[in-house]
Amino acid sequence: MTAPIKIGFVGYGFSTNCFHLPFILPNPELEVYAFLQRAAPPSDPSQPPGKPWGHCTVDFPEAKHYQTSGDFFADKDIELVIVCNHAHEEFVEKALRAGKHVIVEKPFVNTSAEADRLIALAKERGKILTVFQNRRLDSDFRTLEYLAKHNALGTVLEADIHFDFPSPGWVNGWGKEYSPGQGMAFGLGTHTIDQALTLFGRPASVTAFLRSNRGTESEIDDTYTIILQYAGEQKNLLVTIKTAIVTHMKDQLRFWARGTKGTYLKFGTCPQEAKAIAAPGQPASAPDYGLEEERIWGTLTTTNEFDSESQSYDEQSKLYIGKYPSLPGWYRGYYENIVAAIRGDAEVLVDPETARDGLRVIELARRSHNEGRTVPWSDQSSELALPSRPKASTGH
Repeated sequence: MTAPIKIGFVGYGFSTNCFHLPFILPNPELEVYAFLQRAAPPSDPSQPPGKPWGHCTVDFPEAKHYQTSGDFFADKDIELVIVCNHAHEEFVEKALRAGKHVIVEKPFVNTSAEADRLIALAKERGKILTVFQNRRLDSDFRTLEYLAKHNALGTVLEADIHFDFPSPGWVNGWGKEYSPGQGMAFGLGTHTIDQALTLFGRPASVTAFLRSNRGTESEIDDTYTIILQYAGEQKNLLVTIKTAIVTHMKDQLRFWARGTKGTYLKFGTCPQEAKAIAAPGQPASAPDYGLEEERIWGTLTTTNEFDSESQSYDEQSKLYIGKYPSLPGWYRGYYENIVAAIRGDAEVLVDPETARDGLRVIELARRSHNEGRTVPWSDQSSELALPSRPKASTGH
């Protein structure tokens, strides 16, 4: 039997405990081997932790604990590094130069220029570099992707992709002056922009409207609308990506995709995040872990019957309509793919170039907003020289 891949974590906080460990622990082909955590071990492990996420030596006493990056990256047995702290660029580079494969939390880095440099370094070193775009494996997105792949909607002409979040507490401490890496487009938008790129590819142009609706005049967006337009065979496609923080709904809108053969309308959220936050650091092994409640399944409306079990014919509209069962959410699949990719059996699910293009969309969105115009796609521009500040990994 092949030995499990040894993982080293950079950081031991919210991201590590809620978005990685639950989906790694059920996988026998992965080993929680080491942590880089600056804090010294507690003198009395039996006492309640002084910080919200405790200490790795208490929760994983068999794992190695390093307090300095030099010692951590010198460990030759670490094969895969997962960067879960705020200094993405620094630690991704250190990991690659130490000969490790790397997963980095999203957002990838602060600018597309930084991403380009790290992608080139990974290729030079012959190592995997990928970004934890876990929401490609949400229940609802997996379902939309399946419907699109199987032509249930025909040619998609309009797609609205939302990640609305009422009154998020984490925006209250945001300041007024913007620099790359700040704002909701980098936070929640990292997910929805990636979903749009996964479904439809690079756009021909970007138009954006950025707002501060948290009661503070600020350049840092907490609300945005980003419109992607396409060219060639996709010239009639219009993709709208939105996050709003003022939104009074029990189940937030997630997807509204309209095509030549049908429409998919979806409210409500994949349950995996809430379950992981409720049981941090615990394996996501329950059979129903990624299953949605039936009440939030999306509505599939088509001109021809797509699924006889969920759709019925509506005489008034002459359409087939029904609640289409959501596929299970499966974040564990991200790590199943990582194992296969490291062993040479598959390509990585999230190639870093697509994550890089997501950053580029945000840069062009900022330019569009500032200049009040639609901006054509380009790979390079002067705003890439703007200074960037470290930011915390977003776990949503």
